[in-house]
This record gives sequence, structure tokens and C-alpha cells, in this order.
Amino acid sequence: MTRSAIISADDFGMSIEVNEAIEEAHRKGILSTASLMVAGDAASDAIRRAKKNPTLNVGLHVVAIEAKSVLDLPTITDTQGWFGRDQLTLGIKYFFNSRARNAIGREIEAQYRSFMRSGLTLDHANAHKHMHLHPVVGHFLIKSGKNHGLKAVRSPLEPPQPLHAKDNLGDLTLRYWIQVLRSQISRARLKTNDWCFGLRWSGHMTKERIHSLIPRLPDGVSEIYFHPATSQNEMMKHFMPDYNQTGELEALLDLNIRNALSQNNINPIGWANL
Repeated sequence: MTRSAIISADDFGMSIEVNEAIEEAHRKGILSTASLMVAGDAASDAIRRAKKNPTLNVGLHVVAIEAKSVLDLPTITDTQGWFGRDQLTLGIKYFFNSRARNAIGREIEAQYRSFMRSGLTLDHANAHKHMHLHPVVGHFLIKSGKNHGLKAVRSPLEPPQPLHAKDNLGDLTLRYWIQVLRSQISRARLKTNDWCFGLRWSGHMTKERIHSLIPRLPDGVSEIYFHPATSQNEMMKHFMPDYNQTGELEALLDLNIRNALSQNNINPIGWANL
């Protein structure tokens, strides 16, 4: 079996600093794919940059936690239109509160419509903080997505062996919800990846770590996702205080990493190749 890798970046549209890094990493580095936050402060700038770089594959980064909403939905957001940061609280609300379920369904549909109005081609979908692992969020991400031409969805399944890590109870719980998501994806006849890297090392996907990971990538399709930025603005310092986002940009620009992919016979692909 062959080994392939989708090299992607999340949070496109969050800030100018993120957008600058994604454009640079695509033009000069190994980045092929980005996921757009349509209500992000710099979404318009991200769309402009994407249109300037038509070989950059752009999908929707659905927001259901810790970021701005498109619609005014006080059932699930605060007075400023922001989702909360507590996954457990939001998860319970999405499960058991019918008004909240209706609201998140409307919000996800609005995010897809906003993406389609951009004129960009929908390459894939995933969710901020992997909230599509929640069955309600996953359901609406897939249902609305299919109405807008969605073909592929991220499965955030990260095997521990290539990272020299061991599973804990949290990992086993995560695997259960990943299987639920994979079942939803399969029933909808959409495509997904085999593996995903960027969870344990989130915000710290440095060139040293990527160099160590590449030879150990498993057979199949791996998505390797990053959170690059040219610097951190105040909002990013608040939400991601320990992230090494400039270090992640350096990894995406590192010529030795590009060479390592080739030397290890790892084929760079996009979601459309699945």
C-alpha cells in the first residue's frame, strides 16, 4: 500500500497573520490545503488571497466552539456572537437542548452558504477543535455540506505509534467518537482520510518533529495539519498562548522536509485525489 499526505492548515481567515503564513507556505513551501473560518476577522482577506493562489485547495472550517458565529444565535453564543470555550457544556447543550440543536444546524448551513458566496470551490470540510466529532455537529456538517457539493471530511484519527506515544483513557474515548463520525461519513458516501497528525502536537508541529514523523507515516492517506502564522496578534495570544505558530510556518517552508517526503516515497495529494 502506498503512503500519501495531505499537508493542510486550519484557521484560514482568523487573522491577517494566519493568512500571510498560509499564502507563503503554499507559494514557497509544501502546503496544499487550507480550511476557512468564514466569520473570522480576516475572512475577506483570506478569500482574496485564495483567489490569487488558485492551486491552494480551500475547504470550510466549521465553527461550533471558541470563535465567532455567522448568525445572531443567543441560544448558543454570547452577546458578542461568540461560541463558548467549554466543549463539555456545549456538547451537552447540542445533545439535549432542541433549540440549541436547531440553532447549530442553522448556523452550519449559514457557514456553508457564506463559503459558497465567496466563489471558492468547496474542497473539504472539518471543524474547529474537531467539534464535528460531536454527532449533532457532524450530522449537520455532512447534511448541509452534501447540499453544497461536499465530497470529503476530515477524520481526526491519530495513531500513537508514529509519535512514540501511548494511548490513554481520553484517546480511547476519542476513538469511539471518531468511529461514530466515520460511520456518518460512510453512510453519506463521502471520502475521508485514514490518519491525521496534529492533535498531540497541536501548535507545536515544528520542523524537528515533522522530520521525525515523516519516515514513520503509516500506509494510507495521512492528513498533516498545521496552525501557521507570521506572528501572534492579541486574540491569538489569548486563545493560543503556548502555540509556536512561527515554528510551524518554518516547518512548512523547510526544504529538507519537502525532500524527506520525496525520499520516503510519500505522495503529496489533496482531498480531490481520494
